[in-house]
Order: sequence, then C-alpha cells, then structure tokens
Amino acid sequence: MLRLMTLLIASLMLLAPLSSARAQPTIDLGLLRDGVIEQLPFALPSFQPEIGGSEQIAADISRLVAEDLVGTGLFNQIPSSAFISTPASFSTPVAFADWRAINAQALVTGAVTVTGNQVTVKFRLHDVVGGAEMGDGLQFTGTTDGWRRMAHKVADVVYSRITGETGYFDSRVVYIAETGPKDDRSKRVAIMDFDGSNTQFLTDSSAIVLAPRFSAAGDRVLYTSYESGFPRINILNVATVQRQQLQTAPGDMAFSPRFSLDGRQVIYSLTTGGNTDIYRSDLGSGQFTRLTNTPAIETAPSFSPDGSQIVFESDRSGTQQLYIMSANGGEARRISFGNGRYGTPVWSPRGDLIAFTKQEGGRFHIGVMRTDGSEERLLTASFLDEGPTWSPNGRVIMFARETQGADGTSSLHSVDITGRNLRRVGTPQGGSDPSWGPLQP
Repeated sequence: MLRLMTLLIASLMLLAPLSSARAQPTIDLGLLRDGVIEQLPFALPSFQPEIGGSEQIAADISRLVAEDLVGTGLFNQIPSSAFISTPASFSTPVAFADWRAINAQALVTGAVTVTGNQVTVKFRLHDVVGGAEMGDGLQFTGTTDGWRRMAHKVADVVYSRITGETGYFDSRVVYIAETGPKDDRSKRVAIMDFDGSNTQFLTDSSAIVLAPRFSAAGDRVLYTSYESGFPRINILNVATVQRQQLQTAPGDMAFSPRFSLDGRQVIYSLTTGGNTDIYRSDLGSGQFTRLTNTPAIETAPSFSPDGSQIVFESDRSGTQQLYIMSANGGEARRISFGNGRYGTPVWSPRGDLIAFTKQEGGRFHIGVMRTDGSEERLLTASFLDEGPTWSPNGRVIMFARETQGADGTSSLHSVDITGRNLRRVGTPQGGSDPSWGPLQP
C-alpha cells in the first residue's frame, strides 16, 4: 500500500522552503478503480499560534485541513486523545517514536501568525514510519478573511504528496441555488467553495436560470436564462458579475452550453425550426458552426480535455444515448449500450472517463464509463440523481439529488469514482446543476 517516491509540488503560493527531506509514504490511487483502498492514518495536532490573537484562526485552520483530508475517504484521523505527546513549538524536533506508537503513518505540524489582518501559515508533512520529513515545508500568507483558502491549500499539498496527484480543495463550484415550493421555485446562479462555504449569488431571481458552467480558467460562467421568455445563453464575468448574451438568431432557443478549454469557443444546443442540434460559436468573431444535422434531439455537449472530440446525448437511435464525434462535427459513434437512458455526459479532466446520468427501472444513477463505452459503473442510485461534474483532479464527482414528493427539494452531493464515499455538500439553500471549477491560483 505504501511506497517511497519524490514529488515535485508546483503552482503553489510557496514563500519559503523549510526543509529538504524526501521520504514519502503514499496511497496508490490505482487501487481505487477496484474500490479497494486502505485509509491512511494521520495525526494533525492543532497548529501552534505564534503571536497572541492567532489561537482561534490556528484552531480553525487545523480543523479544516483535517476535515478536507477525512472527507476524501482516503485518510483516517487519529484523535488527539490518543496522542502521547505534542510538539512544544513548530521548531521542536518530532518525537517519531511517540507517533509510531499510536500507528500514525503521516504527521502534519504547523504554526500560524496573525499580524493585523494578515495571516501566515507554515507547515510540514512527516513520514512517521520513515522518520523523515516529506518534501519541503511550505508557508502561505493571506488575509484573516481568507483563512479557509489557506487551510484548503495546506490540505491540497498534503493530499498531493501522499497520493501523488493534485488536490481539489482550493476550488469553487457554480450551481443553481433554489428556494421555495416546487411549483414556484426561485433559482439563482450562485458560487461557493467546494465544500459549500462562502456562497455568493451571481444573479437575482427575476428569471429562470439553468445549467451554469465554469470556464477552464474559472473567470467566466455560461448559463441559460429565460429572461426573454426563450432560453438564451449568457456569459458572466465572475469578478465583475457583468454579463453578455451569446449571439444567436432571434427567436431561436439556445441552451446547455460549455466552454472550450481555451475559453474561446462555446458549444451548445440550438432549437430552430423545431429541430435541436449542436452548434459551436467562436466568441471572438461571433461565427457559429452547426455540428449535427439530424431529426433527433442532440444536446448536452462536452469537450474532451484536448478539445478534439465532443461527447453528447441524442435520441437518434430511438432512446436517449451517448455519442462521441469530432469537435468539427461529422460522423458520431454511439458509446452507451446498457439498459435504460443516458444523458448529461461530461468528460473527465483526466481524459479517461465520461460521467453521465442514467435512468433505468424508475431510478436515476450517476455513472462513469470509459470513452469507448466499456467498464460502465454506476456510482449512485436514488429517486433522482443528475448532472455530474468532475473535480479538477478527476477523482470526485459532484451532482444534484432531488427527494421524492410534491415538494421535493434538490441538494448537492459528491461521490468518488469508486462510489464508496457519498457525501452531502452543505449549501445554505437547495442546489442543482453544479459545475466544478479549477484550482484557484
């Protein structure tokens, strides 16, 4: 289960190296494909407050780092009541024998300094079994209001060094925040941290809005609005909350949009003359290209990570199924052949899997399959699960779940690709149509 390796941690807010030792026990995420994983036990003593007034922030950061790691289902936190000793300060040498005695394999130590509204967090990750530090210690600086982001960044580094893959904690999700009864539900585009915290509303509730979708850079959001009475696509700048409408022919209905990886193009469905096909628009020139031309309903397109292909849903075979075609259009090949109906496909950022919604036998499922349609696995089952979206590292899927009944409510959930770690995301209101953005810079 454990192996030693050296990792290069890049694209982090690194301010100062603290050590250079390299022993690293890791979790082999290849085992996740078979659903077999042994949680790695770790210890995380509360980070040391180094200047008066930092006690609460130090405690909050320590707690959130542990919550992020435990929430993955890969780590098991050893309770502080089991500790034999704790470091007297951040610079105190680690008593590895005390941590081995309680079966810890990894140890996270840290310290927090608060000066005015500025917070500095420094931390180290230790291989308890090998008795050495895992990679260089790191130091982050931010504001007191941004302490959650710093905690997420610490957790991302720990996750990355132990799993060998990038983390996903310092990321955001756009979704539809829902309130009110089912027959008169208010919907707004909202943005939040990956764990449901720091929710902000990007639109008001004056019009029905659906299917927000992040750009790969996380700076813009596409969404469908019924403000004009017909579905039209808006492009919203996250920082300024300014928006503009995607140009389509007057009276045409445009919906289900997604950005290309470079953010210069948008693919979407357009209904004109009673026919629904997939189109691609160039945001610079305003020119659009029709990619499908069949009597069927073609919708929910999603680019492959390299931008060369598109997966979409279509009923051209008589039932709702999944197809892949070139990003320039042309002949499409069907990839779904199981029982039931398939929809809302989205390509994994790793390029190896496609997530989808499946309806079969009166139940809805979130599932994944290979890009050739093989190795289909259903990860969830409920009255209504729909709309999967991938974490930035392609290991976790977020989706919407609706409860049964006349006043059924929608909430956001996440599940890893084994289907074994299903968790509800704590949004302040009901939620649907999530779209997971990239790691923040």
